[in-house]
Amino acid sequence: MTNQVERPQMMGLWLTTGLVVGTMVGSGIFMLPVSLAPLGANAIVGWVISIAGASSIAFAFARLSRSGGSSGGGIQAYIEDAFSPLVAFLTTWAFWFSNWTSVAAVSIAFGAATSRISPMFGSDTIVILAVGSIAFLTLVNAMGVRVSGGLNLATIAIKLIPLVGVALLLALRGASGAPFEPLAAAPLTVANIATATTLTLFAMLGFENATAPVGKVRDPERTLPRALLGGTISVGMLYLLSSSGVTFLLPAGQVAASPAPYADVFAAYGGETLVLFAAFAIAVSAFGTLNCLILATGELGFAMAARRQLPAFLARTRGTNTPVAAQTAGSVLAIGLVLSNSSRTTAGLFTFTILLSTSAILVVYLAGALAALRESGSALTKLVLAMALLFVAFAFYGSGPEADAWCLVLLGLGLAIHFAMKAINSRAATPALAAAPAALPE
Repeated sequence: MTNQVERPQMMGLWLTTGLVVGTMVGSGIFMLPVSLAPLGANAIVGWVISIAGASSIAFAFARLSRSGGSSGGGIQAYIEDAFSPLVAFLTTWAFWFSNWTSVAAVSIAFGAATSRISPMFGSDTIVILAVGSIAFLTLVNAMGVRVSGGLNLATIAIKLIPLVGVALLLALRGASGAPFEPLAAAPLTVANIATATTLTLFAMLGFENATAPVGKVRDPERTLPRALLGGTISVGMLYLLSSSGVTFLLPAGQVAASPAPYADVFAAYGGETLVLFAAFAIAVSAFGTLNCLILATGELGFAMAARRQLPAFLARTRGTNTPVAAQTAGSVLAIGLVLSNSSRTTAGLFTFTILLSTSAILVVYLAGALAALRESGSALTKLVLAMALLFVAFAFYGSGPEADAWCLVLLGLGLAIHFAMKAINSRAATPALAAAPAALPE
């Protein structure tokens, strides 16, 4: 009987681009028109700035992945090459923390969206649905990146339908000659544009997860740049069309007061059947994003554990190098956060943790842009990277001083863990050196 070595599962351009799109298009975009409607034309300007800013950051990550060679070692390897193992660890630590807390938030969004589809699901089932979705998708990811990637592509096909549908309705209304609804009469000011940019920025997050897989992207120096830039720009343009389309198709006051603006658009043009389908697509959107986040969270935990910067058991894999231990650990942390939200006394902790996770991902953007800027490049390249750094600085400002201060505390905790693991590894190596036989004298 011969032993067969399983070939590693690899992600090509389609699966990698799917990871970018699948993580970006979550449930948040479907409620964003409610917040943007009162801002009128400022919202459109905000979208343009956010798309440009996110694309410039994606360009920075694309530069890193192109210079990282064919190993595809993931974000930690790219930052380590540019700076040091410590900076790379702190960046990956912030990335990992942001991801598993996002898993908790998105699972709650999935539970809430699913509870609206059928009378059999009530508000009291949201936590059960959230925990169940995390557990199920952790099992899916344990089967390997191609299984989870295939599921992601299937959910993308569904989650894009409401966005594309609104864009098509907007085009049909324009072609018919019927006037569009007027935008809210908000003055075009720097303050209003800043508010709109801050709101739209967070819908653009997620593309960075394509850099998380370790050694699983085929031809990474070509695949990752194309997936990062193509996916980010495509999603950004679709967001601009569909989100603005909602405010052009419905009165601004109705959008601002709506609990489900995309569903209201379909109700106005297609009736209750389309409304139910839109609710289903929103639930699928959250489900698909959750799948992508669990994949990336496992890869990030594995990358740190493989360098002995987290406990060694997190580096355990099965089958085709699937980091099941790190996936499980991240999911257990997320479930704990979901359960904390089920208590009124701890719901504030959940909200605060999600705010902190948003600031944490900006650390990743800052490190990526600085690392890319260290490389030689044309004047245009440096200009784009400088724009990325300015955008990150603006995003830190938009997050607020409290979240930014606690982000420093998070990095301090990571620093403590780094040195604690270094001491543990050093003590573990000392007995081995003592037990080694001395060299014979010559």
